[in-house]
Amino acid sequence: MKTNVLTGKLTFVSQKPCDLSRCTKSEIRAYFENSYDLNESLFTSLKDDSVFYLCPDRLRLPLVFYFAHTAVVYVNKLKLAGLIKERVNFDFETLFETGVDEMAWDDTENYRMGGSYKWPSIAEVVDYRRRVRHIILDVINHTPLTLPVTMESPWWALFMGMEHERIHIETSSVLIRQMPVDKVTKPEEWQYGPITYGEGMHKNPLVHIDTQNITIGKPRDFGSFGWDNEYGTLTTKVSAFKVCKYMITNREFLAFVHAGGYKQEEYWSAEAWKWLQYRKAKHPTFWVCDQGCISGCGGIIAGYVHCKPAQAEQHNGVSGYCNGHMAVDGNGHQGSDEGGGHNHHGNHHHQGQQQNGDNHNVSNGAHTETNGSTAEYKYRTMFDEIDLPLDWPVDVNYHEAKAYCAWKGEGFRLPGEAEHQAMKGTLKSVTEGTESDIIYQDKIEANLNLQYGSSTPVNMYPSNELGLCDVSGNVWEWMEDHFNGLPGYQSSFLYDDFSSPCFDGRHNMILGGSWISTGDEASRFARFAFRRHFFQHAGFRMVKTEPLNAERVEVPIRLVDTEVYILGADVPDNPVLLDEESFKVDKVPSTCSQLHWEDYDILAKRFKEEYETNATYYTELAGLCRDVSALHSNNKRLLTIGCGVGKIAFEMAGDYQQMLAIDFVARFVETALNLQKTGQLAIEGATAQLKQLDYTNIIFKQLTWLPNEVDFFDFVLMNDVDRLMNPHAWFIRFGEILQKDGILVAVSSKFTVDKIEEMLRHCFTLLETKSLRNRADSKGYSLVSIWKHV
Repeated sequence: MKTNVLTGKLTFVSQKPCDLSRCTKSEIRAYFENSYDLNESLFTSLKDDSVFYLCPDRLRLPLVFYFAHTAVVYVNKLKLAGLIKERVNFDFETLFETGVDEMAWDDTENYRMGGSYKWPSIAEVVDYRRRVRHIILDVINHTPLTLPVTMESPWWALFMGMEHERIHIETSSVLIRQMPVDKVTKPEEWQYGPITYGEGMHKNPLVHIDTQNITIGKPRDFGSFGWDNEYGTLTTKVSAFKVCKYMITNREFLAFVHAGGYKQEEYWSAEAWKWLQYRKAKHPTFWVCDQGCISGCGGIIAGYVHCKPAQAEQHNGVSGYCNGHMAVDGNGHQGSDEGGGHNHHGNHHHQGQQQNGDNHNVSNGAHTETNGSTAEYKYRTMFDEIDLPLDWPVDVNYHEAKAYCAWKGEGFRLPGEAEHQAMKGTLKSVTEGTESDIIYQDKIEANLNLQYGSSTPVNMYPSNELGLCDVSGNVWEWMEDHFNGLPGYQSSFLYDDFSSPCFDGRHNMILGGSWISTGDEASRFARFAFRRHFFQHAGFRMVKTEPLNAERVEVPIRLVDTEVYILGADVPDNPVLLDEESFKVDKVPSTCSQLHWEDYDILAKRFKEEYETNATYYTELAGLCRDVSALHSNNKRLLTIGCGVGKIAFEMAGDYQQMLAIDFVARFVETALNLQKTGQLAIEGATAQLKQLDYTNIIFKQLTWLPNEVDFFDFVLMNDVDRLMNPHAWFIRFGEILQKDGILVAVSSKFTVDKIEEMLRHCFTLLETKSLRNRADSKGYSLVSIWKHV
């Protein structure tokens, strides 16, 4: 076990979050150290340094990135919030800032996934993490604390860092679970859950849920940290429906596999079938067969075959874990190699008594069940391969869950977010404060918060008042809803792109948390999402609207209907994955306002405006910047934000040695790139013809925010401020982006000088203001404010 990666103590015991209305510095310090320790402890399972540089998922980066990334995010957010003045290592804070977000399952591998790319050594990363730990402890000890901690408080950035780290504890655990089994080892303190509980789960009855009105959303004054997508309010009617008492188990899903479900196209959507053919999947990804299935790893382990399981060792006659770390008896008790059963960490609580679990065989036609498992398939836990635990929930992606529902027929589908809220039953009033949230309970009756290091039998924890089990915890549940903000959504200026880029209709929600969900992830308000082909500790349960008849049934499911253009890929198909003849869903616009600019008609209008109807606006603006630069700046590096379809960049190209021109609109950037390449372009009758100049000094780039890679410019033109969803998130970066004495020119028809100065954090001096007639047919003027970085 790699204890040399620890900068604190080894632990797998998760503490409850802080109550931001009354927390002490001592509690904040303890929660931070617990978050930091938990993450590092997870990486002790990697056998040696070389494993950090492997890609267990071809659509993700090597684990070294995620090991460093969480510490980097602390520094970046604390710097934005003003809690620290100096950086720790800017190269690290750029390299490890941003991961990858694949567009499809067959995306080309990122250049950082292996090959000749040289990452820092693990010793260097550990040293960086140690330095960041000490800096944060110093911040906690010496920064005045004013309660309550709110979104406007600098301390919010620290809690953001902690909850971000806890998200990566979970996502890194999935990557480690995908790693070749001989590259990991189970820490001695890690305890898997029981294989069976009581008599096992052999029936999954439907439970009736009454018609009701549901409200979703977290109050802004609730006493815990929350991500931006949790806030806002949505009230909707949920019609009566039936839902499975338990999440679908490995036993139930095994019947689908036996029935040839992975071979029958009629159960899969067109998108899902393409994914299936690409991956050549024959069963869920964490099942192990003997058919030589390719794992989906990347880089130098891209050809790894995980479906060649090692023979499980025998311990005292009981089939156990391949590496010999643990055995499970027929009662579901777990014991260590040294003997003596015990509850994991002493944290585990549940009601009811385990039944006498004498060994029994249950014939299921195609397999033999012994002690709640089957040897027909192995099952990959975090660190070992075991006989398939039939009573544990199956781990699948959205496509597999949908295919199972189609196979079952009878109107079965996945739940909607509002239905999942109804499934929770009566919750404590939020007026009771944090005690109304499950993660703040002293006794959590759910497989959450690392009480176990794996799933548990679906019948192990008591049902709620409605008769449903595992509505919280065990594994996440896939929803039919697309991820979207709630009415009143507003991004955080500290993390503008945390949620909003995923409001694209291609991310489906997961709710409820898993066994490794801690902190805000395990909260009653948590809302997360992944692309439909993505693997997580996630499963599903089925619902059906009641009564289901020949008429079209209205269901409380929200789907994003905003078309999203992807640079170089046009607008990919994104059909409704429910039968629209049977179900009526709520189609809503994306709450990411920046995505609305991707409409083709907007592109055509903007192109005509820049190159024909209002070309003089850009000429005048370029001339204004040229005059300011001559007086106050050098002509080396220019950053243009809001470059549109390129007119302003081409106008200023001859004045600067290097120019980075960015816009958040993919269609705009692609048009500018095409024009730069060809020199002329026509869109819907409008024509652009560039001058005979060399434009190779311009780099056009699509960015939804300003990461650290955008750095050290002499002059910044911030055009189109009014188009931004959260201008504060952009302005706050200029203190680092601009060199000392650098010049910022901001153009806006909405924001006053005072407001801009506030967003700039008062580290700029106003030089002068000018007026410029607005573009197109507008009769108004824009304020052009000119600032010097001091």
